[in-house]
Amino acid sequence: MTTPVRTPTAVLMVLGSSVSLQFGTVLAAHLFPVTGALGATVLRLALAAAVLLAVSRPGVRRWTRAQWRAVVPLGLSLAGMNGFFYAAIDRIPLGTTVTIEFLGPLALAAVLSRRPRDFGWILLAATGVAALGWSGDGGPTGALDPLGVVFALCAAVFWALYVLAGARTAAVVPGHGGLAVAMAVAAVVVLPGGVVGAGEVLAQPHLLVSALGLALLASVVPHSLQLSALRVLPRPVFGVLLSLEPAVATLTGRLLLGQDAGPVTAAAVTVVVLASAGSTLSAARQQERTAREHEQAQRDDVEHAVDAVVHVEVLQVVGQVQHAEHQPGHAGEADRERVGGPR
Repeated sequence: MTTPVRTPTAVLMVLGSSVSLQFGTVLAAHLFPVTGALGATVLRLALAAAVLLAVSRPGVRRWTRAQWRAVVPLGLSLAGMNGFFYAAIDRIPLGTTVTIEFLGPLALAAVLSRRPRDFGWILLAATGVAALGWSGDGGPTGALDPLGVVFALCAAVFWALYVLAGARTAAVVPGHGGLAVAMAVAAVVVLPGGVVGAGEVLAQPHLLVSALGLALLASVVPHSLQLSALRVLPRPVFGVLLSLEPAVATLTGRLLLGQDAGPVTAAAVTVVVLASAGSTLSAARQQERTAREHEQAQRDDVEHAVDAVVHVEVLQVVGQVQHAEHQPGHAGEADRERVGGPR
């Protein structure tokens, strides 16, 4: 029996996926000079698909049309999200790319939210993400490659689609089999544009270790954790929690790339963390209220059922009494009383 994932664990899964993804990005940066952006994308997706398929062994022959209709869009969204992201960071700074890309899940969270409080957390997170982008290179003091911006915007759109497709896949495909097949679909989609760059790694076998690490850290681990979290977290909360990635990227850059964070960046990171924490606490309270309302509804249903049973039993007793009064014995006694009259 599988232990259900609860909200705090799901939150940690999203945070862990962000950390893993940033470490994978560092490995990708070392591969770019050899493979190019699309070549690194092919290696990341193809190796990740191979690992996941070997581990999960999905029974695709028994899949229904509904399951395939969920998995294929997930694969297409993965291909677009990863391909355009690497193409963007090949032209504009990483922090700026991530900031622009976050417009996708943040916009999705705003659309899906139904409570005014959720819009407040989303706006707060958006403010922090925007501050991160404007405080770094390529902001208002530096020119951005227009094509790089377009690529980042395309990645944002596919990221929002990934959140939707991932939630649907998690709902209809058990385990990680859906993700494994989706990775394979994504690898096939980007293969024509990156096969040459990926092939360069075969001429330098020592780079295969970095490529495998890229696949694990940037695809297998983060996407597996995110799909597990999507089974528990509401999609608006999931979208806001993902806004922690720029903060994690800032810390990763400081620790691994020697990039110092200024006061504006530190303040922006704090704002994003507060928004994510507030959204998580709000979701937890909402789940508690929903659980209490569900329990109260169940108790009310039981009480109504008991009342209905008692009502039926009373009607049955009354009917039996009325039936007995109309029996021949009762009628004869009544006739004798009428003939004899009162004594």
